[in-house]
Amino acid sequence: MTKRLQLKRVLTLLGLLCLAFASLGYRLVDLQVLRHDELAAKAQQNTQREFWRAPRRGDILDARGNLLATSIFMKTVCADPVLIGTQQAVVARSLAPLLQMSEADLYQRLLPRLVKNQKGETVTNRYVVLQHKVADETWQKIQLTMSRMSFGVDESKLPKNRRAFFRDLRTSAIFTDPVDDQLRVYPNGSLAAHALGFVGTENGSNRVSRTVGRDGVELVLNSALSGVAGWRVTQTDRQKRELVALRDEDVQARDGLNVVLTIDAAIQHIVETSLADALQKHTPISITAVVTRPRTGEILAMVTLPNFDPNNPGASSADARRNRVISDVMEPGSTFKIVVVSGALNEGAVHWADTFDCEQGHFAFAGRVLHDHEPFGILTTESIITKSSNIGAAKIGIRLGEGRLYDYARDFGFGQRTGISLPGEARGILYPVKDWSKVSIAQIPMGQGVAVTRLQMIMAMSALANNGWLMRPMLVNRLEDRNGNVVQQYAPQRVRQVVGESTDKLMVEALKTVVTPDGTAPGAAMKDYTGAGKTGTAQKVENGAYAEHKFYASFVGFFPADNPELCILVVMDEPKEGYYGGQVCGPVFKEIAERCASYLNIPADKNLQPPASSPPLVAAGGLHSTQTQ
Repeated sequence: MTKRLQLKRVLTLLGLLCLAFASLGYRLVDLQVLRHDELAAKAQQNTQREFWRAPRRGDILDARGNLLATSIFMKTVCADPVLIGTQQAVVARSLAPLLQMSEADLYQRLLPRLVKNQKGETVTNRYVVLQHKVADETWQKIQLTMSRMSFGVDESKLPKNRRAFFRDLRTSAIFTDPVDDQLRVYPNGSLAAHALGFVGTENGSNRVSRTVGRDGVELVLNSALSGVAGWRVTQTDRQKRELVALRDEDVQARDGLNVVLTIDAAIQHIVETSLADALQKHTPISITAVVTRPRTGEILAMVTLPNFDPNNPGASSADARRNRVISDVMEPGSTFKIVVVSGALNEGAVHWADTFDCEQGHFAFAGRVLHDHEPFGILTTESIITKSSNIGAAKIGIRLGEGRLYDYARDFGFGQRTGISLPGEARGILYPVKDWSKVSIAQIPMGQGVAVTRLQMIMAMSALANNGWLMRPMLVNRLEDRNGNVVQQYAPQRVRQVVGESTDKLMVEALKTVVTPDGTAPGAAMKDYTGAGKTGTAQKVENGAYAEHKFYASFVGFFPADNPELCILVVMDEPKEGYYGGQVCGPVFKEIAERCASYLNIPADKNLQPPASSPPLVAAGGLHSTQTQ
């Protein structure tokens, strides 16, 4: 009986042991096989972290290597409220001045709070961002302040766990994010702001904020400037601190490329200061200017005033941040006469010696009466440019014909984008011939019924300064890596030859007369250089009608006339002290041209005192009119 009872007990115990081992085996299979992927992922989440490394954003340089935009790595200062315990007041009082925050706001941020994590679990927040873009020098001061912080107790008499609390508070409660911020800095303030643009921040796919271009070159070349992010995969402790010895992957970021512009900072400064003086004198709504090299299409300066500081773009209105050179359109007025006259000469529709009756300033055509600013009589083709006769230009346009006038306007680049490396460029307005009215053939040669951007206008004039070749405007010269190695070199691009060289030479001779006492811009004449150019005065259009006493005034020209180095456009929107282009913009052109010539050491070409035995120079084809504007 006893043996049977013992056997029964042994069998029961054996059964229990077998059941226990079976349960253990099932549990092991469940953990190691059935739930392996799930548990491995959880283990990795608890012990492994990925730290993203932001690449340094590339610099933007001017044509001579001067720094226009650069990036500085900055710290993101964070806090662990759990490690601060009840010492928020002491920490806030010490750090608020360094973080440039109010003590009350900092105190609130240091309080521990219950939040939901990504899994929906309620946990105490152990990561609080206190301040972005903190300089490294400031972070070092914060560390020093924390290490010396006193909490009003004799810590040597405290228990071991309390001493450890204060030690962790000083060393670990305030820390920086593993991924540094970048501060975009424009050392010259508002210089070339509209060309450079500005940046903003956005959250990337890895939840790390990154710097992105919002306007200008910063936006158009954002991908080249941004570079490629790096990362490191590492093991962490319970406080999520990296264990460097257990780092698994370490991939360096690839910095962004540097962008070298065609803009010359010195010429940009010359233009900006000259326009600032003109803005104060004539108080227009805005004033713009562009300087180009006609042979290459390189833009040496691009200015719009009022301006803004890209270091703090939010402090300026959207209107001030708008690049009017490429985004705003206007009727060009008389500057557009270069299109119709050069086109007619090139086609043989008119000749240099042809004369036109300008009918004393009143010309009835298609039920409309066209006017000149002065009552002109008989003018030659050249004198129509010299005197800027609307009626003379209209009659040349009628001879040229609608189709050919439209074609030349398109060939000069109007009604289409130039392709400059900037966002927001407008096409302008050039209606197809089928949409013209009966009077359009007479109005368009005067610069009415068509709208252009400032950039289109200077590129058209630059074509006449370049033997009739239209160039694509060039703002970016090359891309370089951090070591100065050229990654991408850009070359000047010819678009098309608009007029032949013989026609071009005649146009240059005509444009020279504009800056003489007989022309509409004697104030644009330079002392040591022969200039050539064209004035423009266009009545503004508001609500589909011409507004009274509101004008765009402009002057666009180049020098030295027979071997052009620079082409310059100046435009004022509603100047208050005079409104004729030659009157208000011509002197600004002269000032910019002479200062740029001195800076670039352009050789003078004007013979100030011709020999007495030399015969008088007569332009091919006819006499100059002696009337003045």
